[in-house]
Amino acid sequence: MFRTLGGGDLVMNRVKASHPHAVTDLCEDGSRLYATALRTGRVARTDAEAVPCLMEFALLHPDPDDPTWLRPVPPAVALARRLNPIEQEITERRQLSIELADVFEPFMALGAEVHAPSDSITVLEGGERINAALNLATSQCQKELLTVQPSDRISESSLLQGLERDRALIERGVKIRSLYQHTARYNPEKLAYAARLSDGKIEYRTIDELVERLIICDGAVAFIPAREDQRIALELRHPGLVRYLMKVFAYLWDRAVPMSAGGPYEVDSDGITEIQHSIAKLLIEGHVDEAIARRLGMNVRTCRAHIAKLAQALGSGSRAQLGFLIAQSGMLDKENPEPGPGTGTGAGTGTGE
Repeated sequence: MFRTLGGGDLVMNRVKASHPHAVTDLCEDGSRLYATALRTGRVARTDAEAVPCLMEFALLHPDPDDPTWLRPVPPAVALARRLNPIEQEITERRQLSIELADVFEPFMALGAEVHAPSDSITVLEGGERINAALNLATSQCQKELLTVQPSDRISESSLLQGLERDRALIERGVKIRSLYQHTARYNPEKLAYAARLSDGKIEYRTIDELVERLIICDGAVAFIPAREDQRIALELRHPGLVRYLMKVFAYLWDRAVPMSAGGPYEVDSDGITEIQHSIAKLLIEGHVDEAIARRLGMNVRTCRAHIAKLAQALGSGSRAQLGFLIAQSGMLDKENPEPGPGTGTGAGTGTGE
């Protein structure tokens, strides 16, 4: 079927390369020539050179009486040749599923009675597997969803995507409470979007410092990161572990500020804001600026601006003197504020990565 004169092989190779398609996506020229062959009983071999796919898919075959002509393969025969391997594979897959069910059937009752410790903690590696497990857990969530989302770990777009996903949970009556850091309040667009989406059906609170992400579904399964780069997570189903993490959430929630309560950075009588109190505490503990910024969910420049204001308020001329003045001022001896109204064991959101 290839011409051999005047570089014919090269020409046909180029033509053949221009038809890389599956039989389910037969090209227009191929469809037209195959239909002509069925109507007339045969077509010239030279006419088929421009559509080599007809020979590749066994829709044409050489005429046994005249090699310059090609005859069409009946459509029913061509279809049967294509379907037979598929049907055979389906049959084999069905048989495999039956054999697998027979193998595991004796163990199903045992698995229902005893929940092995190894099944209580599942290591999830890679973003795709982590997201798949989170999506499955949230799709099965029926009562409440609790999450803790450090602000420095999520972008504005991922926050909005997480809020959008909460819509499906709300529609099936899931109670949601989400805990972010105070820095989430810096963007009024986020607050407006959250208020518009939740319509009072989701509670959002913020707190000055959060360490890591936490997601709990129906008090039955929890997800926590297992590595700093967020590429490995743990899926926890041990009742004791999940119950403990729910208590941690409740502890943080009781000390958080509702979104509806306005800004959390009130200035006290000595001119020092709440966030500067948090920074002062971390300074006394010996943390550097980068670590403080990371823990409080802000960039380093903002953190240093707060430190400068703190130094000005206390009359400090150096970093070393600032630590001494913080300790001497007694500002860290103040009791924590009482929990705000509406505290309890709620739920939270933000399943996006």
